[in-house]
Amino acid sequence: MIDVLAQQYQTDPTASAPSPVGSIVGLAIAVLMIVALWKVFTKAGVPGWFAIIPIVNIYGLTKVAGRPGWWVILLLIPFVNIIFLIILSVDVAKAFGKGGAFGFFLLFVLGFIGYPVLGFGDARYVGRNQVAAHV
Repeated sequence: MIDVLAQQYQTDPTASAPSPVGSIVGLAIAVLMIVALWKVFTKAGVPGWFAIIPIVNIYGLTKVAGRPGWWVILLLIPFVNIIFLIILSVDVAKAFGKGGAFGFFLLFVLGFIGYPVLGFGDARYVGRNQVAAHV
């Protein structure tokens, strides 16, 4: 019985090693996101280095969106975080003068496209309070 289990969990010596392409692509996307968030934060008057540190970058997004910093705690709760991240994404989009659809689709769903558009594009930070006053 032990021999049968041992045979099931042995690795195949003819199997090839995983390709490093996935790691390189993942690293490139991570660097792109860090640089894009850095630009978004500096446009909004938040220190750019917030983009490098996990959890602190979420705090920076709450400040950009005009939400209280304690929302970071809500974003650490499973299932609750999805709702609050959608709200946060829409608020960040509105703080840059974009619509709710931009916030949902390009910041929440496709963040690796949306944040570079905000950071490197011509989007200007208008602030969350000014947006609420115009609505």
